[in-house]
Amino acid sequence: MVSPDLTPLEDALSHLLSRAPAISRTEIVALPDALDRILAEDQRVPADVPPADNSSVDGYALRQQDLQAAKPLPISARIPAGTAPTPLAAGTAARIFTGSEIPAGADSVVMQEQVDVSETGIQVQTDVEPGQNIRRQGQDLNKGDLALPRGTRLRAQELGLLASMGVAQVPVMGKLKVAILTTGDELVEPGQPLGPGQIYNTNRFTLLGLLRHAACEVVLCEGLADNRAATEATLQKAATEADLIITTGGVSVGEEDHVRAALEATGNLSLWRLAIKPGKPLAFGVIDGTPLLGLPGNPAAVLVTFAMIVMPFIRQCQGQPRIHPVGERLPADFEVPSPSIRRGFFRARKEHKAGELCLAAYPNQSSGMLSSACWADGLAVIPENSEVRIGDVLTYYSFTELLA
Repeated sequence: MVSPDLTPLEDALSHLLSRAPAISRTEIVALPDALDRILAEDQRVPADVPPADNSSVDGYALRQQDLQAAKPLPISARIPAGTAPTPLAAGTAARIFTGSEIPAGADSVVMQEQVDVSETGIQVQTDVEPGQNIRRQGQDLNKGDLALPRGTRLRAQELGLLASMGVAQVPVMGKLKVAILTTGDELVEPGQPLGPGQIYNTNRFTLLGLLRHAACEVVLCEGLADNRAATEATLQKAATEADLIITTGGVSVGEEDHVRAALEATGNLSLWRLAIKPGKPLAFGVIDGTPLLGLPGNPAAVLVTFAMIVMPFIRQCQGQPRIHPVGERLPADFEVPSPSIRRGFFRARKEHKAGELCLAAYPNQSSGMLSSACWADGLAVIPENSEVRIGDVLTYYSFTELLA
C-alpha cells in the first residue's frame, strides 16, 4: 500500500497533464532549423514522390518483349540522372543510371552486372520480368496524401521526407519558454572556487541540456537565495516571462525550503509529495497563471523526475500525442532486499551475463549521485512494496525512450 500523503505516479501525471497549457504560438522556419521542432500543421503531399518512374539500379532500360536469346540489343540512348529521356526506340536498349527517369516504351531495367556489352549492343544474361528494377511514380508518396500530421516531432528522417516533397519552410509550434530556478545559498557556478560548505550548481546544467533536447527555450536561468521574499519576487518575475517554471530544491519541509511556501502564499499548490523514489518532494502549482514544477534538489532525483514527470508535461504543452513508454521486460542481476512503499526507479543498464541479457543496477542508488546516471542507460522500475531477487523480471525504460 501507499502512504495516503503520497500521490501515486499515475495520479500525479493525470493531474498534471490535465493542467498543461497548450502552446498556441506558431512560426515558419527554414527546413534545416526545424530539427526537433513540433509540426504545427498537417503536411500533405503536393505531388507524387517520386514524380516519375525511375531506375533503382545502374543498368539498361529495355522492353522485355524485345529480348531474343541470340540477338544483341543495340544501345540507342544514354540517360543520365536529371535529364528528360526521349522515348525508347523499338528493339533497342538505353544506358540508364540509378534515379534516372524511365523512357517511354521501356518496361524493365537490367542491372549492368547481368549484361554483356559489345560493339553491337548488349546481351542479357538473366531472365527479365516486366517492371523489374523500376521505382514507380508515387511509390513513396501520392499527391494529396497526409505525409506528416500536426504534432509530429521532426527528426532527421522527417526533414528528409519534407525535402523529398519540395518543402523548404515548415510551420512549427513556438518553443515552450521555460524558466530554470535553482535554489540554495550553497550553490556556486562551475569555474569558481568553492568556499566552505559550497557545492557546484549541477542541476542548472542538467536541466539546460534536457530542455534543449526537448526543443524548449530557456528564457530565465537564475539562482534563488534562501530567502522567502527574494524567492517570491523571483517566482513572480519568472511567471511573467515563461510558459513553465522549473525549480530545483526548496520544496521539502526544511526551514530554508521556501519554494513550496512561496507558491502556497502567492499562487496555488495542487500537488506535493509523490510515491516514487527518488523524487518524493515534488511540487506542482500555478503562480500568476504560469505552471510551476518544483523538483527535488538532489541531482539524480532531478533527472528521474524530469524523465517521468516533466517530459510528459512538456510534450502535452507542445501538442504532441501522449506517449506511453513501452519499455522492456528483463531479469534483474541485482537484489533489493527491503521493500519500499514508493515505486523505485533504479539507474540501470542492460548487460550480457552467461549469454543472457539482464539488468545491472548501479551499486549506489543515492539520489545525490549523478555519476550513476552517466553509467546507466535507463531506469529499472521497482514496484511498490516489492523485494527484488536475482532473476526477477522488471520493467526497464531507456533514457532514449523516456526523453526522446
